[in-house]
Amino acid sequence: MSRVGTLDEVIARCQQVMSHAWMVRTFVKHSEEIDDYPDLQGIVRTVFDAARALETQVHDPASYFKMLTKKLGRLKKANDEFAKQVQVASEHTNFKQAVISINACVEELTYLLELSKTMLTVEGSVVRSQESGIGSHGNNH
Repeated sequence: MSRVGTLDEVIARCQQVMSHAWMVRTFVKHSEEIDDYPDLQGIVRTVFDAARALETQVHDPASYFKMLTKKLGRLKKANDEFAKQVQVASEHTNFKQAVISINACVEELTYLLELSKTMLTVEGSVVRSQESGIGSHGNNH
């Protein structure tokens, strides 16, 4: 896990994590098992939807994290279903690693979302404090 200090850095890290999820999506989408186990498409569609929605919001942190909140719930559900489906679809190491990988993506995105909430609250407090003159070094007479 890399360190992040700004909301832009958190977004950049989220985008990195989503690139890992995209690789799992690509692996599953092009696997032979997808023909026999079409339910595996759930993770494929969910990652696609989340990645495309998030990439449109990278320049607006508040919108980005609002969208991540919405998409993360769906991604968690798809992740749980994917883990169950893989147990039936294949015992191949690649599928086992895909489950571990997408689970790590969900965990990291959950952590980053919580971090962003703290940062947005702090930034909001700083902005409100500056607007009201609280904490200014000037004379407030």
